Amino acid sequence: MQLSQHILSPTLIVICVVMVLAAAAVYWSTALGSAWTVPRAAVRAVLQLAAVAAVLTAALSNLWTSLVVLGVMFVAATVTAARRSQSNRSWLLAVALATGMISVVPLLLASGLVPMTGVAIVPIVGILLGSTMTAISVAARRALDTLGTRAGEVDALLSLGFSDRLARMEMIGLTAADALLPNLDQTRTVGLVTLPGAFVGVLLSTGSAAQAGAVQILILLSILLSQTCAVAITLELIARGTITRTSRTPGPSRLRLSLRRRRSAAGAAT
Repeated sequence: MQLSQHILSPTLIVICVVMVLAAAAVYWSTALGSAWTVPRAAVRAVLQLAAVAAVLTAALSNLWTSLVVLGVMFVAATVTAARRSQSNRSWLLAVALATGMISVVPLLLASGLVPMTGVAIVPIVGILLGSTMTAISVAARRALDTLGTRAGEVDALLSLGFSDRLARMEMIGLTAADALLPNLDQTRTVGLVTLPGAFVGVLLSTGSAAQAGAVQILILLSILLSQTCAVAITLELIARGTITRTSRTPGPSRLRLSLRRRRSAAGAAT
């Protein structure tokens, strides 16, 4: 009997309720927060998955409806990344997200590794979207935080003749690259420390271990390429001042004005 058939039973409800209550009890008895945190999250997850399951059951039967679903997912991913980045003109992160998708999805479809069917495209692209969204959110937020705390160093580089872009890139390159570390670590340790979801899913659906491994490798490397391209575009947009955080990060014009004032003050002092 497959796991999906075996798990759909009253026992599932009982075990899930027990786990939620246990987590809520830990929240209540410690300083983690409100005891309602986990129950609210659990109820929201159940409602969302029920709605998604109902929509996907109908949508995945046709390719064009599957593309509509992917469009909605893309918009949701863009909005989430924009909100998490806490930046101005954050809608431009859609460019980075689209770049990540374009770098991978056409290759997967053209090679035939991913069939041109809704039931294959939606899960694969959904995984890529989610992972790439997280990477650009972290990269943008880390980069803008760094520019806010190291504005003086950016000024110093400008005084040495660096362009705005290069001065910013010197500050944000390594810190924002941390956004790529989680998937890099997962790729390095896959099979040794973790068994990712795609591997387990194929294995539990009666696929062979070799098939499960092949699917997981394809997904991990696809995520690596998608995230790398998307984060590179994100950093470029921030380095050029296209995406900023006005309240905390001085833009190019403000940096030049600050530099001129410092030079004028130094000249007057001498």
